[in-house]
Amino acid sequence: MSTAAALAPPGRDAPPRLASYEQERADFSLRAPERFNGVVDVLEAWARERPDDPALISIDGDGRLVARHSAAELVEVAHRAARALLALGLGKGDRVLVMLPRVPAWYGAMLGAMRIGAVPLPSPNQSTPRDLAYRLTKGAAVCAITDASGAEKLDAIEQELPLLGRRIRWAPGAGPAAGWEDWDRLCAQASGATELPADPTAASDPLLAFFTSGTVSSPKLVVHEHAYALAHVRTARFWHDLRPGDVHWTVSDTGWAKAAWGGLFGQWHEGACVLQVALGKPDADTVMGIIAEHGVTSFCAPPTLYRTLVQSDLTRHDVSRLRHCTGAGEPLNPEVIRQWRAGTSGLTIYDGYGQTENTVLVANYRAVPVREGSMGKPVPGYDVAVLDEDGRPAAVDVVGNVGVRTDPHPIGLFHGYDGDPAATAEAFRDGWYYTGDKARVDGDGHFWFEGRSDDVITSSAYRIGPFEVESAIVEHPAVVEAAVVGRDDPDRTQIVCAFVILAAGQRPSRELARELQDHVKRLTAPYKYPREVHFVEELPKTISGKIRRSELRRRLAAGEIG
Repeated sequence: MSTAAALAPPGRDAPPRLASYEQERADFSLRAPERFNGVVDVLEAWARERPDDPALISIDGDGRLVARHSAAELVEVAHRAARALLALGLGKGDRVLVMLPRVPAWYGAMLGAMRIGAVPLPSPNQSTPRDLAYRLTKGAAVCAITDASGAEKLDAIEQELPLLGRRIRWAPGAGPAAGWEDWDRLCAQASGATELPADPTAASDPLLAFFTSGTVSSPKLVVHEHAYALAHVRTARFWHDLRPGDVHWTVSDTGWAKAAWGGLFGQWHEGACVLQVALGKPDADTVMGIIAEHGVTSFCAPPTLYRTLVQSDLTRHDVSRLRHCTGAGEPLNPEVIRQWRAGTSGLTIYDGYGQTENTVLVANYRAVPVREGSMGKPVPGYDVAVLDEDGRPAAVDVVGNVGVRTDPHPIGLFHGYDGDPAATAEAFRDGWYYTGDKARVDGDGHFWFEGRSDDVITSSAYRIGPFEVESAIVEHPAVVEAAVVGRDDPDRTQIVCAFVILAAGQRPSRELARELQDHVKRLTAPYKYPREVHFVEELPKTISGKIRRSELRRRLAAGEIG
């Protein structure tokens, strides 16, 4: 690929893409044409206009380059994969489970399937055979594309998968495996004579399907239509602040919707290159080194990783080309934002909020002063509100249900849970989609996250959001991470219980527990302090990295903890 014509990335002094929040809210409009395909109308359109623009950089976990793809080269990857799938008899509407690590083959499988109207179901690489049996059955997948490790898992449950007619393995250098097609061989042999459909999908046809995290119930299946590819313009333009020449890195497993947020369509629509890193368990030195060496200009990571990074010496690496940072997955504690700013010469982390069911809904932007700990303000193109129990907008600073107006139905918001009409009816009511999250809105329109509906603690008639208490706890220098839940109590309904991971060199003690309680009392209303403090080595999390507070509540109720 020639890089001579590549555009220079914008610097830290570049004006924000969203210049005026209020004006953009009033003027922004996003509609997909009736016939629309994410690969054809975003990636291929870009490649026709600027074929040599960098589109994808793939590196291994040590930061070594694996491959570079220009926009035109990535289109060719997608076309070879599409022809290979067509040659196997797959076509429009067929569901294809894709479980691959962060390698170029993942893009081939995803883009190739979507190019012909097939529907990929990405699955996290840590999925167990039990997880896969559920996902393949619930998702009605007729094909699976995975690596050698995934193939072993699927072989173990072969008898449970009667619909799975095609099994494709990506395992370079491993040789053939009984019952499995070889992905690289299929793509290499894909004939250019196999004609690809010029107009494969409508905007309302299914594009891809994700399973929810399953934090409070079994994972539900969310199917997004091809218009979803265009909806991520909001994510890339307003929240990630991208433009031509940028190099964007979102840290995410390929099995979660975050991978689409940070690596499919939105970035390419804005002319930015995506960095893909085959990262194992991330350490601060590796992450910061990758940002420096590969010229990352826009970085998005979950709060768990930011908390790890700020424990290190951030000044060891030259990250002067990094100009914009975002965080999502769970709210980011204000203290972490302040530590990151201090260690990166003034970079702010712009928190964003959204779900598997949608794109980014509420976010912080460079054009709007950040209130540390706030979710931000609604993204242009979405009407988001905090609703009381009667479905009306809640008063200022009153905690209620986060809802998205569905009349008209905004592009990017799903239409219901696949095969689950009861869950769909519960989520879509009276002209609103109820997210299942609790928040409040201050007098200036900034949203403040309080927790999942099941996470909010009721104590002595007070309603306490766990995030505020967790944020207060992690501001103590002895603490790395914390989770807060309610324990049933006959006198107070519930009491606040904190689970705390200590920083290196700190030792649990009653004295430290009391110190943390007093610390919270100083930073929040006294009734919010944790009446119990449990020191733990780790917190239970979903494989997407979200704290499983339901598991902590279960352990408390079962008497497994204190």
